[in-house]
Amino acid sequence: MADITDTTTAAEAAGPAPRRSSWTYIGPGIVVAATGVGAGDLVATLIAGGSFGYTLLWAAVIGCLVKISLAEAAGRWHLSTGRTLFDGWASLGRWTTWFFAVYVVVWGFVYGAAAMSSSALPLQALFPDVMDLKWWGVACGVVGLVFVWFNKYAVFEKVMTVLVGVMFVVTVYLAIRVTPNLGRAVAGLLPVLPDEKDSVLNTLGLIGGVGGTITLAAYGYWVNAKGWTDAKWMKVMRLDNRVAYLTTGVFVVAMLFVGAEMLHSAGVAIASGDQGLVQLSGILEDRYGTATAKFFLIGFFATSFTSLIGVWHGVSLMFADFVSRLRARAEEASGEKVATGERERSWPFRVYLLWLTFPPVVLLFQGQPFRLVIIYGVLGAAFMPFLALTLIWLLNTSRTPREWRNGHLSNGMLGIAGLLFLVLCVKQIWDQPWSEFF
Repeated sequence: MADITDTTTAAEAAGPAPRRSSWTYIGPGIVVAATGVGAGDLVATLIAGGSFGYTLLWAAVIGCLVKISLAEAAGRWHLSTGRTLFDGWASLGRWTTWFFAVYVVVWGFVYGAAAMSSSALPLQALFPDVMDLKWWGVACGVVGLVFVWFNKYAVFEKVMTVLVGVMFVVTVYLAIRVTPNLGRAVAGLLPVLPDEKDSVLNTLGLIGGVGGTITLAAYGYWVNAKGWTDAKWMKVMRLDNRVAYLTTGVFVVAMLFVGAEMLHSAGVAIASGDQGLVQLSGILEDRYGTATAKFFLIGFFATSFTSLIGVWHGVSLMFADFVSRLRARAEEASGEKVATGERERSWPFRVYLLWLTFPPVVLLFQGQPFRLVIIYGVLGAAFMPFLALTLIWLLNTSRTPREWRNGHLSNGMLGIAGLLFLVLCVKQIWDQPWSEFF
């Protein structure tokens, strides 16, 4: 364990670990919930509600439970071992290093453009005559860069909490405004599949798409950045994690209610992707007036921008840890190092911030290269089974102290998650237009 001589570390600032969990410590869970639920998740849930009514409500709930198990496992590794997740991956062999290196470069390049475009859409809808969508995207990326570059985790968490509050108020308001049929909603908790072709795969896709990909792996890093560095914080982390996916569940269920009542009952279809939320704002304006539509667009922006700055911070933190571990200094890959804030001031952190912001601008103006999009899709699909299966490996071996290894429930949930994401990965790879790739 590295010696920490800095007297102003985040761990010390947080004070001694509490004897029991407390709501006053909640923080990283809010961050992971805000980052994980992007505009794409809300659209997917809207479309599910619009297509099947309340039938797949149970799938959305299961999706939250699956992600609770994954985030809890990542946080448990960080706290029980004092080591970071990448240090754990590195102990499994060099193949994990190669996978992560390729993934983080390609994924960051394409995701940067997607996040900037998603944040730009509601701003252009709110201020249509100010500037072009692409320039709104550039502005969002640069604002995110400046914010994360000059602020530490504590400020970042506070801003994310405010934006989550906006998201919460908007989604709950819409769910109440459309007057959900509570009887059908309760019936939707029964595991029933829609009567249509590929219903199993579509249902698995909804379960797997509820809130977060690489942000689940980043959760352990945010736990450390909060100042939680050892097993004394385990109960607090678990409460924090449950709050995260309870919050995610509220967002997802609220949007499924909106889809079921506004789209399904009226037989209205919206586009997949972020444009679907712009369409929804038009439907809301026709039915409830301009004020409601603009209120929704503000919530849409909060949803997209939290995902942007969350990735700008969390994945840059992971990349900084990756580089430190790669430089053959294993002692650097500790939770205490993350808690000092050194990672957020390091050159790898800032290099990856720049990588997320400026190279993707090319994609905003020229469109995404076809082959790159396919590679991005394959790597993105492979990451979640990689995360689930490596966590099973790490948390069932001597790498983890015996008292914090997986029990039957944890193994069962992580096994279900691994199988679920493996199926979705195979489907994603199968669906790629490989004949046009070569």
